[in-house]
Amino acid sequence: MKNKIFLLILILSMVLITGCDNKKDNKKEYSKEALAFKKDYESLNGKKNKNGKKHRSVSISKDNPFEKINASDVLAKMENKETFYLYFGDKQCPWCRSVIEKAIEMANKKKIKKIYYVSIWDDEGNEILRDTYKLGKKNKPIKVFEGSEEYKKLLEKLSGVLLDYTLTDSEGKDVVVGEKRIYAPNFIYIKDGNAVKLTEGISDKQEDAREKLTEEMLVDEEYLFDDFFTN
Repeated sequence: MKNKIFLLILILSMVLITGCDNKKDNKKEYSKEALAFKKDYESLNGKKNKNGKKHRSVSISKDNPFEKINASDVLAKMENKETFYLYFGDKQCPWCRSVIEKAIEMANKKKIKKIYYVSIWDDEGNEILRDTYKLGKKNKPIKVFEGSEEYKKLLEKLSGVLLDYTLTDSEGKDVVVGEKRIYAPNFIYIKDGNAVKLTEGISDKQEDAREKLTEEMLVDEEYLFDDFFTN
């Protein structure tokens, strides 16, 4: 009888130990790139930009697919005929903060494992990548910041999906600059080294980058990202 009791205790102990091991083995591990992206975007929650405007608070999943790279890396991947998702934006960009949560939600739903991310500004919100123009006399576009050499190459490589660079004059009319533009946010799907699809993920119903997102706006975002990640 004692031997049976001892054997039963031994079996129960093995079950408990095995259960603990399984729980440990199944613990979710997150990439350092995903955690860095989360920390970066959430670092501005509750803070104001240099113009005194409050940043939208966002909650970034630890299970996000973003990995930060630079423009040279993007060009190399395109030259190598790779297929990948790409995001141009910045943690300080209010439009980016409007859509980033839904972008992550839908990317995870579609099982997108990686989205490469290129930041367009430095920590002070200054351009580090793109050309910048302003309107001068008679609404003539004047270049006030020269983009990087990589940016010029990106405009050429991505031109098939990029929108025209336009400025708005005092009467609310669009003035075409004369080149394409990588706006923020721009989510781009690259297939075999070629840009084939772009979305901003922004609802047509959203007129201000910092306004509260309505249910209708979020539904629009979901539709846009669902379509974008379906390839």
